[in-house]
Amino acid sequence: MTTTIERAPRIYETSIGKKILVAVTGLVFLGFVFAHMVGNLKIFLGPTQVNKYGEFLRDMGEPIFPRSFLLWGLRLVLFVCLVLHVSLTIQLARRSRASRTTRYVHTDVVQASYASRTMRWGGLAIFLFLIFHLADFTWGIHPHYVRGDIYANTVSGFERPAVVILYLMAMGALALHIYHGTWSTCQTLGIKRARWDPVIRRTATALAVIIAGGFSAVPLAVAFGLVR
Repeated sequence: MTTTIERAPRIYETSIGKKILVAVTGLVFLGFVFAHMVGNLKIFLGPTQVNKYGEFLRDMGEPIFPRSFLLWGLRLVLFVCLVLHVSLTIQLARRSRASRTTRYVHTDVVQASYASRTMRWGGLAIFLFLIFHLADFTWGIHPHYVRGDIYANTVSGFERPAVVILYLMAMGALALHIYHGTWSTCQTLGIKRARWDPVIRRTATALAVIIAGGFSAVPLAVAFGLVR
C-alpha cells in the first residue's frame, strides 16, 4: 500500500498541489504584510513607541530563547515561503504556456489570464522592491542609517522624493497583487462560487486598500512634514 510519505511528492508535482502551496504561502505573506503595516503605523505615535516596537521584535521569546532567536526564525519561515511562492508560480506559468494551444474564447478565461499576468509582473515588481527595501531600511545602505533607530531611519529614508515615489509605486503593485491573490486563493481552495463572488471581491478590495493605504501613509506623512 502506498504510504502518505510516498504520495506527498506526487501531490507536489501536480498543478493543483502547486497552486495550493502558492495559495498557502500567499496567505502567510498576507498575514505578514498586515502585521508589518500595523507595526509601521506606530511611527505616528512617536520615536519612543516605534523604536520600542522594534526592540520587542528582537526581544521576543526571552528569556526562554536567546535575543532575536524567534525573529530570525520568523525570517527563515518567510524566506522559505518566498522561495516556494516564487518558484512554484514560475513553474505554473511555464506549464500554462506549454498547454496553451488555442486563443481564448470565453470572457472568464480572458479575465483569469489578465489576473495571472498582473500577478506575475506585479509579483516581480514587488520582489525587486523588497530587495531594495531590505537594503535601504534593514541592511542600512542609505547615508543616514542608524542601526536600531526605526524612527530616524524612516524619516531620513523618506526625505528622498525618489524613494517615496518608488515606495508608492510598489504599494500600487502590492494592492493589485493582494486583490488578485485573494481571488485566486479562494478559487484554488474551492470557495469561488457565484454567490460568494461579491463578498470575495469586497474583501479583496478592502484588504488591498487597507494594507497598501496603511503602508503608503508613512512615506506620505514624512514627505508632507507630518512626521519629522
